Amino acid sequence: MTRYDQPYSPGGFQVMPPAIKAIIITNVIVFLFQNSAFGPALTTFGALWPIGSHNPAGYSFHLWQPITYLFLHGSFAHIFFNMFALWMFGVEIENYWGTRNFVSFYFICGIGAALINLLATYGSPYPTIGASGAIFGVLLAFGMMFPDRYIYLYFLLPIKTKYFVAGYALIEFIMGLGNRTMGSGSDIAYFAHLGGMLFGYIYIVIRRNEWTIKRMFRDFSLPKKPKGPVLWQGGGKDDDTSEAEIDRILDKISSRGYDSLTAEEKRTLLKAGKR
Repeated sequence: MTRYDQPYSPGGFQVMPPAIKAIIITNVIVFLFQNSAFGPALTTFGALWPIGSHNPAGYSFHLWQPITYLFLHGSFAHIFFNMFALWMFGVEIENYWGTRNFVSFYFICGIGAALINLLATYGSPYPTIGASGAIFGVLLAFGMMFPDRYIYLYFLLPIKTKYFVAGYALIEFIMGLGNRTMGSGSDIAYFAHLGGMLFGYIYIVIRRNEWTIKRMFRDFSLPKKPKGPVLWQGGGKDDDTSEAEIDRILDKISSRGYDSLTAEEKRTLLKAGKR
């Protein structure tokens, strides 16, 4: 993965960080155009049409659609709840990761959602629109970063984020299977949502482990050292990291962003989290 040289340092927590603000404004502008005289052509041109689609008008898939479909919405409620969820779950993610990392993550989730949706809807006559796939990726990231934070369902029922995200993913999977097997004709792209989560998870795992194509080829090509018997676990140098060191790293993330950490600090934080 690309490592950005300049850490994101906004000078404090931002209620509306740059990327989220730009995404919301762009979606609103596009939605206004959708409700103008240009709306039908814009929606048709930018929607994600399934590969092998059989429809009377002959619309088909094009390479730009896995990006353009993210900015199209079918109703006011559709765009409102998508943008509200993006703001609610994405603000802290962008503040911690930095704007460029967040933008990369958002579009990787959105494009990944499109790819999974294309596999699930092959031959369908109906297109897909909406930013939900990318936003489900953001929801997953929030759950992985703040697993024990409480979310209040219907503003009443507290549930930890990790259980909320896992439950939501399970419901989406069950509903998606039901939609495919029973042919319910639902207009909700369940597998696109799951695709956004899947690609978001892959992205986070890659970043946490600092994998790069160069590093993976290097590790694959180097001869493996023979392993001796493991007499016991723990007690090594890595286990001696003090709480003060962890607190220092966390303070650095809060003030300067995750990308300001050195490779050694990232490994220390990851190992501490596993313990």
